[in-house]
This record gives sequence, C-alpha cells and structure tokens, in this order.
Amino acid sequence: MAEYRRLREELAQNITAEDLEQLKCACKEDIPSEQSEAIATSHHWFTFLEQHGKLDKDDLSYIEHIFEISRRPDLLTMVVQYRTHVLKISEEDEVDTKLTRIPSAKKYKDIIRQPSEEEIIKLAPPPKKA
Repeated sequence: MAEYRRLREELAQNITAEDLEQLKCACKEDIPSEQSEAIATSHHWFTFLEQHGKLDKDDLSYIEHIFEISRRPDLLTMVVQYRTHVLKISEEDEVDTKLTRIPSAKKYKDIIRQPSEEEIIKLAPPPKKA
C-alpha cells in the first residue's frame, strides 16, 4: 500500500492545474459536470476515481487509458513501472491480463529515460573570429 501511495503522490506532483482540467475532460463520461467542477486538485481527482471504482492499488487500467488519451507518456510510464515492479506483472504477462486496457502502454516505457553517453551529441566550440 505504501508503494501505491508513493505512486499517487508522485503522479499528483506532476499534474498541474492545467493538466488536471485536461484529465477531467478526458474522463467527462465518468465524472458528472457538477462533480467535476468540485475537483480542484489532482489529489481530489484520484480520490474521486477511487471512490467510484475507477482506480485501485491493483487496477490502474483506467488512469493508464486517461494518461494515454491525454498524451501524458511521462505519467503513463510511472504507472507502467509501478505495475511491472510492484504488482510484478511483466511486459509479456501484461498483454494477457485484464489489468490494462492498453497493451500498447509498454511502448512508452523508455520515453523519459536519460540518454547514454554515446547518444549525447557533443558540439564543437564556435569558431573564433579573426
């Protein structure tokens, strides 16, 4: 449970007010407009999703879907890492489970990794003027 809380907190820290509006819009079919207006923070959004059965420590498929359609591969990557390391669902297994609605989520796994030394382009200093 501590890992799940840590994931929720990390996700919440990476969701700005503008992002939250986009995420709420992406799930407008599941959040009535009057309740959507009352959701002011990402913490409230996660709590709402949990209370309505859309989010659980063992089932993150709904937010995976929302992060993908909202074009937030950075957040999706965090969820995929949680699923792989904490829930112990490997990339091969994830296609066979019902825990994800988007087997394509693994394509985002390496998107936010740091480049290796070989991948970094070194620029030469600018030429000196005579």
